[in-house]
Amino acid sequence: MPILRYTLLRLALVAGAFALLWLLGLRGWLVAVVAVVVGAMLSYLLLPRQADAAAAVIAERRRRTADSLDEAIAQDAAEEDAIIDGEDRRTD
Repeated sequence: MPILRYTLLRLALVAGAFALLWLLGLRGWLVAVVAVVVGAMLSYLLLPRQADAAAAVIAERRRRTADSLDEAIAQDAAEEDAIIDGEDRRTD
């Protein structure tokens, strides 16, 4: 949920910057580029708490994935060792 909240807040900042720039008379592709840059700067200044929460969720997911990968590698290595030793200890 923190990732979704942070993404929606960033999109709102870009949309707000786009609308303000449009009202100020900026047109064409330049309004989109400037709106994205302004939105990025505003999100850096206004949303550090939400960014930290989203980063924590991503880091936790990455840690869990790495842990499960390490576990799968260890299990595979144990099965290979059992086959090499002549003992077939599969847990199918």
